[in-house]
Amino acid sequence: MRTLALFLLLLSCPSWAGLTFDKSLKEVHAGVEQREVTCDFEFTNKTDEPVTIARYESTCSCMSVKVKDGKLVYQPGERGTVRAIFDMGNFSGDIDKSVRLWLKDDPRNAPSITLTTRVHIPVLVEIEPKTLRWEVDANGKPETKTIAITMNHDEPIHVVSVDSGNPSFTAELKEIEKGKKYEIRVTPGTVASPALGVIQIRTDAKSARHGIQRAFALVRQPVGAGKP
Repeated sequence: MRTLALFLLLLSCPSWAGLTFDKSLKEVHAGVEQREVTCDFEFTNKTDEPVTIARYESTCSCMSVKVKDGKLVYQPGERGTVRAIFDMGNFSGDIDKSVRLWLKDDPRNAPSITLTTRVHIPVLVEIEPKTLRWEVDANGKPETKTIAITMNHDEPIHVVSVDSGNPSFTAELKEIEKGKKYEIRVTPGTVASPALGVIQIRTDAKSARHGIQRAFALVRQPVGAGKP
C-alpha cells in the first residue's frame, strides 16, 4: 500500500529534469471587472544536484512571466516560484495560455517544462456565430445571415451601435428583448468575389472590456476550389 501511495504522489507532482512542480496546470476564475490574472507555479529541486533555469518565455504576448526574485539556480531542496501574468484584453470564455522553461543543456527547440494557466473569463456578451461565411459564386444571389447576441448578466446591457467596417456588407441591428437579446442581419453586396468585413458592436456594458465586441463577415472561395 505504501508503494502505491508513493506512486500516486509522484503522478500528482509533475517533475522535469530535477524540478518538481506542485501543479503544471492551474485554473483561474476571473471577475467581470478584472483586467489581468496572476498564477503562481511552485516547484522544488528534489535532486541531489543544483538545477539551473536557463531561459523562460510565454507563448503569447498577452502573458508575461517572472521567476521569483530573478533566481535561476536552485540547490537541492530549494523551492521557487514561476509567476505568469495574463492580460485578458478582450478575451472571453475559457482560455489556455502557456509558459515554457528551458533548463541547462536543454535543446533550443525542446524546453523541459510547460506550465499552463487555464483562465475562465465571464462571457457577458455572447455572440453566435462569431463569423458569417458565404462562398464565392459569380452568379449567386447575396443571402442575408444573422448574428445572435445574448447578454449574460444580471443587469441589462444594450447594443448601442453596429458598424460593418466595409461598405461591401450591410449590418442591420434588430432588438429582440431590450437589454438581453439582439440580432444583426448581415448582407453582402455581392458574392462574386472574396471580401472581408469586421462587424464592430458597441454596447453600454459598465465593464470597458465588454464595451466593444467584434464579429466577422467573410465571402470566400469554396473549400477545395482550384484543386485538381
